[in-house]
Amino acid sequence: MSVRSAAPALAAALLFGASTPLAKTLMGSVSPLLLAGLLYLGSGLGLGGCLLLRKLTRKADSQTPAQPPIPRHEIPWLLGAILAGGVAGPALLMTGLAVTSAASASLLLNVEGVFTALIAWIVFKENADRQIVLGMVAIVAGGILLSWQPDAAALSSGALLIVAACGCWAIDNNLTRKVSSNDAVLIACLKGLAAGACNTSFALVAGSMLPAALPLASAMVIGFAGYGVSLALFVIALRHLGTARTGAYFSVAPLFGVVISFLFWPEIPNVLFWLAAALMALGVWLHLRERHEHEHTHEATEHTHAHRHDEHHQHEHDFPWDGKEPHVHAHRHAPIVHKHPHYPDIHHRHSH
Repeated sequence: MSVRSAAPALAAALLFGASTPLAKTLMGSVSPLLLAGLLYLGSGLGLGGCLLLRKLTRKADSQTPAQPPIPRHEIPWLLGAILAGGVAGPALLMTGLAVTSAASASLLLNVEGVFTALIAWIVFKENADRQIVLGMVAIVAGGILLSWQPDAAALSSGALLIVAACGCWAIDNNLTRKVSSNDAVLIACLKGLAAGACNTSFALVAGSMLPAALPLASAMVIGFAGYGVSLALFVIALRHLGTARTGAYFSVAPLFGVVISFLFWPEIPNVLFWLAAALMALGVWLHLRERHEHEHTHEATEHTHAHRHDEHHQHEHDFPWDGKEPHVHAHRHAPIVHKHPHYPDIHHRHSH
């Protein structure tokens, strides 16, 4: 159960981590801000193509119900996530990077995972026991060691801007959790298009020029996989794990990035790398071995998401159904009281 639930978050971290060394190969031909915009645009346009292909496929299969739109009352949560993570976050980061050393910035970016967990635990009352907190601490400590450099403690005036960017992304993560039961590809597509349009516009206004066809296409492809598919998997993980746990797993992305970078620029890992890897592995292990079980109550609710007919989904269908699972449609949950191991997923956001 733990490994299966964690798989989307770890896969998202792997794809995002891989995008860093791959994007680094384009730094000579594309400015950093424009590259960020193109990566996001690649994710949005690529996922948009996936949505179009899926729509055409559905038209050929009349038995498959159409993916329902995002409910109107959830749209403000999505807009807030897009503004915080896709517009404010990148702008603050790029402004802060202009007056902050790369070493300091890398170190400060670890704050995102901490902020994400704190907002989830304090504001949204997501449950966390000692094991989960220790796992989060171990992963963040590993990230700090991984990004540590001799001048990493020398903070500039841009440090607060980078910390503010991390805060925006933490807000983004928590707000996205509120809409995570909806179509993950659509959510990731909208966020990618918004962030891509903003960052690309900022770069062009600042004087950047579009690169040649090959680096332009490469940035788009890297963005589709490392930002688009990764974000869609991140949304799925939010649906099943909640925000803090998903954020913790995703925080191992830098480790994946460093390992993959060794394939491009071979070198012998130093002691800090192995200590960071050990701490991150410990943190992931602590999260994977979690077993949270108690009697809890499910209130009556109605929502839409991909599901199987398990103990939480016993309902009839008002459309022809071929028996295939998982499937997506609006469905209603009757009140139920029971006991079983669970995470703070979309069905278990209860108080303790």
